[in-house]
Amino acid sequence: MIELSAKLSTGTVYLAGEAIECCITFSHTTQPEHRNSQSHSDILENLAWASAQIHCFYSTSGSSGEKTPTVEKTTSLEVTSCDIGDVVFNTKPKILFCDLTIPLGDSKTFWYRESLPIEAPPSYRGTSVKYSYKITIATQKVNSHIKMVRIPFRVLPISPIVNMQDLANLCGNETTEELQPTNPFSEERKVETPLSMALQVLQNLTARRSPNSYMITNTRGKVGRFCLFKSAYKLGEDIVGTFDFSVGTVTCMQVSVSLQPEEILNTSSPAKVTKTPTSKDTSSRSMTVARYHEVTVGLTHSQLILAIPLHITPAFEAEQVSLRWRLHFEFVTTNEKLLPNTEDSNWNAPLNVPIETMVWNLPVKIYSTLPKQITQHTVGMDAYTMYLK
Repeated sequence: MIELSAKLSTGTVYLAGEAIECCITFSHTTQPEHRNSQSHSDILENLAWASAQIHCFYSTSGSSGEKTPTVEKTTSLEVTSCDIGDVVFNTKPKILFCDLTIPLGDSKTFWYRESLPIEAPPSYRGTSVKYSYKITIATQKVNSHIKMVRIPFRVLPISPIVNMQDLANLCGNETTEELQPTNPFSEERKVETPLSMALQVLQNLTARRSPNSYMITNTRGKVGRFCLFKSAYKLGEDIVGTFDFSVGTVTCMQVSVSLQPEEILNTSSPAKVTKTPTSKDTSSRSMTVARYHEVTVGLTHSQLILAIPLHITPAFEAEQVSLRWRLHFEFVTTNEKLLPNTEDSNWNAPLNVPIETMVWNLPVKIYSTLPKQITQHTVGMDAYTMYLK
């Protein structure tokens, strides 16, 4: 019996453009019922071939009349019935070996390494669209059927940060030396790649503080002032802001802030589009992934701290869907007097208070973070085993 074990050596989360590595081992083990009696045919096991490649699956929950995006026809293993969706991207299969003989008790190890396209869509599980990635390892024993094992992994987007074509052009330009500190004692010049430059741009964008203040008003007057210290964040960061109700002329009873994605579907032709979808050919879906809530009666100031989950998908644009993020505010206000003055000795709280609720949406930019920062806080399956009898 052959035991196929595969393990992702660099984790289960990758940035688009990174190289993924998988250690694949074929071991000839003894079946328990045959430990005491072994024939000559059990001493050696023969495998005809083995290959590995990456598949990106795409699925929707829309109407049945929606067409599936096309993918270039290349040599690829067939999608089985257990796979949900259609293949929109796949790498060319890499042959690990042909005609392999493994003696009893021995094992053979092979390494599969493949670079993800920097423009590849990210892993995404939305309300209407889903992208998922898997490494497909296939092998066949002599005179037997093909067996496959699929190892899922997560891909984070990098291309929305900056135009990747511009970065590719900059990589060959001498001015790129000015983007990072130089070491006068170093003799070798570090070669910049589009991915490394994109990561540097990501760091610069999310580290920059640019406070913005917004005066919140309704038809009856000022509710308060909100200050957001920056508008670009990485996964795992906290969105921090302050409320100043001392400048308000309308009483704010409570405030809630929700972090919401905006899933914008491209409902036009499945052919590739080169423009940003407009409201005529898109549809949007929203949900809440994190929420802040506070009763603000009697408060002059309050602070917003909203943690960005590590499991969500950063903003991206793909052929079939685009994803953006926003802060959704809900203010509950009233014009009634709710708190007593110092001279009111017989003041009683009102039994009924007329209220109004106003909503406001503020776009925010959420980018990827380094994969190792996600793997430190998550437990995922990075090893799989399959038996060939």
